[in-house]
Amino acid sequence: MDEALLAQPARQYALVAQAIRYLRAHAQQQPTLAEVAAAVHLSEHHLQRVFAAWAGISPKRFLQYLSKEHALAALREAQDVLGAAQASGLSGPGRLHDLLVSCEAMTPGEIKSGGAGVVVGWGQAGTPFGDVLAGWTLRGICYLAFLDDDAAPRLQELRSAWPAAELRQNDAEAQRLMDLVFPATPQPGRLHLLLRGTNFQLKVWEALLRLPPGRRVSYTQLAALAGQPRAQRAVGSALAANTIGYLIPCHRVIRESGESGHYRWGDERKSAMLAWEAAASTPMAAERA
Repeated sequence: MDEALLAQPARQYALVAQAIRYLRAHAQQQPTLAEVAAAVHLSEHHLQRVFAAWAGISPKRFLQYLSKEHALAALREAQDVLGAAQASGLSGPGRLHDLLVSCEAMTPGEIKSGGAGVVVGWGQAGTPFGDVLAGWTLRGICYLAFLDDDAAPRLQELRSAWPAAELRQNDAEAQRLMDLVFPATPQPGRLHLLLRGTNFQLKVWEALLRLPPGRRVSYTQLAALAGQPRAQRAVGSALAANTIGYLIPCHRVIRESGESGHYRWGDERKSAMLAWEAAASTPMAAERA
């Protein structure tokens, strides 16, 4: 086996995504480890190693986190936890591992100016879920998109949001930021986001930022957290408008049925994120069973 594969989370993720695609297509047949390994052109032993290196757990346990039954149980648990959180105001910044994430919104004047006089840094970097294109200003990260051979349109999307700004490429800084978001070992840190959206979109995104790590919520639950309990459809639109992937964790919103639902950066990537976070937040994950 290519040993470099075990040292590169992005390459590991590519294999995990293949496995998830296979499992989604053959879920009713409950494929064995051998069948999944054959589908991604690895031996069972090497598939076990890739999963252990990437997620810290075995493929069997990882697949449990992908199941509809696990998702439904997570939603039921969230109902109680989020109810208590709402009663207390759900205050405080969100956390990714030990990373404190705070945010502020662009003003109407800043949006109207198109970023005139602002320098927007951008670059490509590797993450456990594939390469990303990130954008930032002195005030914080303003863009984070996962790439699937579409770097050019993603860069154009960033330029369109900041038409009058000066864009400067800095891949090293992009990787430094992603290493802070996805550290090899969780460590304290701070990260600031610069958001652009309507008042309702901002409320939805801020509610997501306050969710505990790995928490899944339904569209209905998120609408309630955003202060508009009947606005499930608008919540969906707000999620689709999010241009800061993972950090604004719209991947944690799933359907009431337990299905993961669509994701701007790919359904397989969303499933992988949910299972990866569930494994990281579960004490049994360290067991690698």
